[in-house]
Amino acid sequence: MSELNLILLGPPGAGKGTQAQRLIKDFELAYIPTGDLLREHRDNATELGVEAKNYMAEGKLVPDDLVIAMILEKIEEEGDDGFLLDGFPRNVPQADALAEEVEKRGRRLTAVLLIDAPDDEVIRRLSGRRTCRGCGKIWHVEFDPTSK
Repeated sequence: MSELNLILLGPPGAGKGTQAQRLIKDFELAYIPTGDLLREHRDNATELGVEAKNYMAEGKLVPDDLVIAMILEKIEEEGDDGFLLDGFPRNVPQADALAEEVEKRGRRLTAVLLIDAPDDEVIRRLSGRRTCRGCGKIWHVEFDPTSK
């Protein structure tokens, strides 16, 4: 069991996705983006997903204990060799609650990686993002222009 259990933090557009792909490949980590995890549970109508769906439909935050339960389930399924969390925790109480639950299972959080960028750069990166209608690929008008 790996001791490389990471949390990735930073604003949208800072490069978390790019760095996450490198980390999961280089260290063979399970990638757990919590936004995707919530949608997966909701779409598959799991017990946790049904409960979360009500909050999501009302535009409310899904309670921390519910998100942590989903994360722990995913770690049990895929995270034996380490994991990379993206999108959670977002504050100190969430981090403390997550660390406590992970430690109850004989694991520990290794490090938190903050990827930051100046606000003007984040705006530049986000405002140039586009999604291909045909294939769903995300591209950028300046950094990764489409070939079409």
